[in-house]
Amino acid sequence: MVIRSGLRAIVFPLALYAFSGGVTAYFIWHADNGDRGLKAKAIYKDKIQALAAQLADLQTQRAAIELKINQFQTQSVDRDLLEEAARADLGVAHRNELVVMLPQVPTSPKNN
Repeated sequence: MVIRSGLRAIVFPLALYAFSGGVTAYFIWHADNGDRGLKAKAIYKDKIQALAAQLADLQTQRAAIELKINQFQTQSVDRDLLEEAARADLGVAHRNELVVMLPQVPTSPKNN
């Protein structure tokens, strides 16, 4: 009887410590590697920085496009901008301009 009681006094606390250590390890692992863990937080921060840089680039492009649109919409149209747009649409050049024709490279369809 005494041996059983001594064995129970040792095994029960060891089992309790092992169980609580396992549960603690489970939560610590998920806090580091889980979907909302520390590693995921670092990945999300990198994505946020990349998207913020892309947003800044798109905002500058939008500002440039809005400036061109506003130049066309005012009462006095910028003649140089209008002439440039008309030449691009019509495909014509002024008689004093030098036009360099580049040979076109034939494109072959890609085989899938």
